[in-house]
Amino acid sequence: MKDLKFPIHFSFNIGTLSNDFTAKDAGGSTVAYVKQKMFKLKEAITIYSDSSKKEVAYTIAANQWLDFSAAYALKDADGSIIGKVARKGWASIWKANYEIIDQHEKLQYHIKEKNPWVKVLDSILGEIPVLGFFTGYLFHPTYNVTNLRGEVIVQLKKEPSFFGKEFKVELVKPIDNDDDDRIMLSLMMMVLLERRRG
Repeated sequence: MKDLKFPIHFSFNIGTLSNDFTAKDAGGSTVAYVKQKMFKLKEAITIYSDSSKKEVAYTIAANQWLDFSAAYALKDADGSIIGKVARKGWASIWKANYEIIDQHEKLQYHIKEKNPWVKVLDSILGEIPVLGFFTGYLFHPTYNVTNLRGEVIVQLKKEPSFFGKEFKVELVKPIDNDDDDRIMLSLMMMVLLERRRG
């Protein structure tokens, strides 16, 4: 996932039993097909190069069993770790808070929810009969990827859609040091976790 053409759109497939989505670039080309293995004690994510699922491009796996602050190893097709994304347990109870770590175990980026109240209102309205069907059109959580200087580099936003199945990733500033794949894989893992949390 190098030299991506932003914005990137994540579109969840609500017609399957697995938790999966397609990532497409600005030209409509598929850049990844993401599939989460169901009923696993540890998170297990496979990222294919396209929806044919013939070629595995990356994998993401939790390094601890159902841990509150688990880190997720990002691996390329050869199984080499290219980085990690770590969910900050207590810090994420109210507001989503993740760290992107490089292959040398150094912190590179933060992912933080812009306004946690949006997710709270989305969850509350989702419990109301009939109105719950329309929450995907009313509330749109936004997540910022920031560098260590606090500058927003990439932004992920939930788009208006039934069942909250559409997300858009926009480039705000150029990505340093060829970190495209590490940032995108981290956002893919984060959106799976946060979507499950509501």
